Amino acid sequence: MSVATLDQRHWQHRLADLARRYAVPGSVLGIAYGDQTVTAVHGVTNVHTGVEVTTDTLFQIGSITKVLTASLVMTLVDEGTLDLDEPVMTYLPELRLSDAEATARITMRHLLTHTSGIAGDFFHDTGRGDDCVERYVSALAGLPMTHPPAATWSYSNGGFVVAGRVIEKLTGRCWDDAMRQRLLGPAGLADTVTLPEDALLRRAAVGHVHMGDEDPRPTEVWLMPRSIGPAGATMCSTARDLLTFARLQSARGLAVDGTPLLTADSVASMHQEQAKLPDPHSKTPSIGIAWFLDDWNGRRVIGHDGGTIGQSAFLRCLPDLELAVVLLTNGGRTLELDDTITREVFREVAGLDMPPKLTPPAQPADVDVAPHVGTYQRSGARVEIMNGAPGPRLRLTDTQQVPGLAHEPVELDLVPVTDDLFVVRIPGMDAWAPVTFYSLPDGTPYLHFGIRATPRVA
Repeated sequence: MSVATLDQRHWQHRLADLARRYAVPGSVLGIAYGDQTVTAVHGVTNVHTGVEVTTDTLFQIGSITKVLTASLVMTLVDEGTLDLDEPVMTYLPELRLSDAEATARITMRHLLTHTSGIAGDFFHDTGRGDDCVERYVSALAGLPMTHPPAATWSYSNGGFVVAGRVIEKLTGRCWDDAMRQRLLGPAGLADTVTLPEDALLRRAAVGHVHMGDEDPRPTEVWLMPRSIGPAGATMCSTARDLLTFARLQSARGLAVDGTPLLTADSVASMHQEQAKLPDPHSKTPSIGIAWFLDDWNGRRVIGHDGGTIGQSAFLRCLPDLELAVVLLTNGGRTLELDDTITREVFREVAGLDMPPKLTPPAQPADVDVAPHVGTYQRSGARVEIMNGAPGPRLRLTDTQQVPGLAHEPVELDLVPVTDDLFVVRIPGMDAWAPVTFYSLPDGTPYLHFGIRATPRVA
């Protein structure tokens, strides 16, 4: 394979220029291509302290954790301890959800592909003890299912916490210990941690928040509850470690020292399409085992994003070209920064163009929103579609209180693209977000927004 030389100075200049443009306080860019690695850094870990970001700075990686949790699950599959298509109750007979029939049907494959129907945004704090994941899973019994298993696709943090609990049952260790001993250590991810007491021993970034065009300010809450760890609430890492993990995927399960951590078949299955999203215009048109999947000009791209309180992380990989890009940030207009710099990396390094983003049509579409007007609700959120004098509107209301996250309702213009596809623009952002209306096979009307499925209730 002919590999272009990575120019560290060029990417350092581009990161600094773009991070300033998008008001990102601190960030690290990592690029791996073949056996080359470059990193670029910008800004500070905290605008109040002025501590500089370095290549060793830990950032919260949010839901990128899900791919590591799934990789840990696949080690159990490889050793014959777990079957992805066996009901979860085989391994977790005490599991209780609001729908007993659905509970009996849910498999680990459903959990790892966001098709289980388990409530996705339940940020329930069950304390700091090693039993926090177990107690979280018990609390799911009081929540309604978002949809029947396999009926549609909806991003589910709750489903990944259940997967973490299965890991605990099968390994006899809490999720944090199992992750450290069975994956992080053997894979050489020495600077990836899951507990705040470990992060505080290193240089760690602080999240920043802002409204509209305000300057980013440090968040008053640094970390989300430990109970949601398997889904991505607590893991911190460096760009270097995430590139090491990406190389594990490109090397078909081999660690940097040549140790086989996953079989080639398991890695391949993680990269194969398991389910399509009802909204192909969002982050990804389809899902593998935890990985978001896309095809850019015929090349398979895998990736995942992560967001916590004021921090955002992005990972994209082209396994067949051994190319991976990591961006870690601690506030500001991070989606625009990621889109711009990742497009540049893939174009300049691999000659590959990312697909264009969805935007409103040049000429306003003549669409009647009336069939979609109503209230849509799931655990944690209510979405109202309205059609008044100003035109179609979407109002999003958080229905649970999570320290450090915004709770005021957000009302947005709903711009039609087709009869069932609309777009909205979040204040302070350039990108448009899709809103898709559709029905389940049984005719139940749903809305898909923010990669979540939400049924109409009124």
